[in-house]
Amino acid sequence: MPSDLPEPKDTHNRCTETRGNYGDAMASVVTRQSYFDAGLDVLSELGYGGLKLAEVCNRLGVTTGSFYHYFTSWSAYTRALIAHWRQERTVSIIDVIREEPDPRRRVGLLIQEGLALPHSAEGAIRVWSAIDAEVRAVQAAVDRQRFDFLVESSFEILKNAHQARVFASWALYILVGIEQATLPPRNAADIQWIADQLLNALDSGRFGTLPDNA
Repeated sequence: MPSDLPEPKDTHNRCTETRGNYGDAMASVVTRQSYFDAGLDVLSELGYGGLKLAEVCNRLGVTTGSFYHYFTSWSAYTRALIAHWRQERTVSIIDVIREEPDPRRRVGLLIQEGLALPHSAEGAIRVWSAIDAEVRAVQAAVDRQRFDFLVESSFEILKNAHQARVFASWALYILVGIEQATLPPRNAADIQWIADQLLNALDSGRFGTLPDNA
């Protein structure tokens, strides 16, 4: 992703990657994207409490001068990081899947994308959102967009608004549970089986047994 600021004239001030795995580490210039990738990795591995300027720069092998070339402050970076996370992990994914005309395939694709999310990083962002109102607003928007897309797509299959909302709720409850449970990590095959039960319920007509929404 290109910088919002002009490149510095003095090429000696341009920090290069010397470690980490954020793009081509072979003397490539650190980019804004590198900082976003590193930040999400920190969240995934160390949680919200580990997201510090020194940790991000250390992972990229750069000085803070490189950081301030792209971001005016730490808060500017964290806001940009959260905006990037929303765009890349929700908005862009849904925009692509929306092009699929078959609603059942749309649902299946979004479920699979949900299983492939960086769940530890997302869990850390949920912790962050509990103490930061701006992050909470972004988290709420992400949850709402995922939920609304599942409701919209499943309604085309179920033809019942209440059933579609319950289906979407079930899917989101599974995702949030994966992200926040403190139990030992689950086997990926087990998580896939759980997701398959949700989709089987959609395919088999089991949502027709749902009591009417009084």
